[in-house]
Amino acid sequence: MKQTKTKLAIFEGKQIRRHWDAEKELWYFSVVDMVSVLSNSTSPLVYWRKLKERLKKEGSETVTKCHGLKMLAAEGKMRLTDVADTETMFRIIQSIPSPNAEPFKLWLARVGYERIEEAEDPERAINRAMRTYLKKGYSLEWINQRLKSIEIRKELTDEWEKRGAKEGLEFSILTDDITFAWAGLTTKQYKRHKGLKMQSLRDNMTNLELVLNMLAEVSTTEISQKEEPDTFDKNRNVARRGGGVARVARRKIETETGKNVISKSSYLRQRRKRLK
Repeated sequence: MKQTKTKLAIFEGKQIRRHWDAEKELWYFSVVDMVSVLSNSTSPLVYWRKLKERLKKEGSETVTKCHGLKMLAAEGKMRLTDVADTETMFRIIQSIPSPNAEPFKLWLARVGYERIEEAEDPERAINRAMRTYLKKGYSLEWINQRLKSIEIRKELTDEWEKRGAKEGLEFSILTDDITFAWAGLTTKQYKRHKGLKMQSLRDNMTNLELVLNMLAEVSTTEISQKEEPDTFDKNRNVARRGGGVARVARRKIETETGKNVISKSSYLRQRRKRLK
């Protein structure tokens, strides 16, 4: 695991050590710290050791997903401690029989139920997304544009699947090809430029950035449908050319306005400034 700066999260007045892995773009949390908060145990290290044994006997793979990482201990020394990402930490929380863990369990149950509802009726997911965006302060115009960008993205990934590209690493590489072609940054570099970690890059794009990204993706889909690439390398070539279409538009806009399109700001920040 690549070591980067470790920070503290505050929960119920207690500190939870956490570590951001820039390579994997994941937060890792100290399991012992979280166990201490949720179990109220006077010996959280012993509690976690016994919980690990129980999980192993139950055949759970949760323990194997915990990794050792050096973190600053209470006495000021760097000591190896078990850490887990958010998904694994939620699984551990489900295994802790404590009133403190109950709110998390209820929340997980509710989220799970909502996902089942959305699978049966996708319109629920759209309506829920709209309500969430409105609460965050996005305008209806931006929300409609964002939903359109999701449709465009889905058409692109469907096209990639049709051309033999695999979801996961290959989709990520193709997305990076498109993004770098029009923005001059990979997706990770773009997120760092905006100071983002777990947040969605597209949700933090300005109107113009989002429009150009949509142009890059829809152009890639159109070129792919015309040329029908049958290898991954050919798909990459198409992705770069699709992104190139948006690069031409971006450079023209920058020439006409004298301003950089790629911004450290986001739509929400810009909107809040205008509303002040």
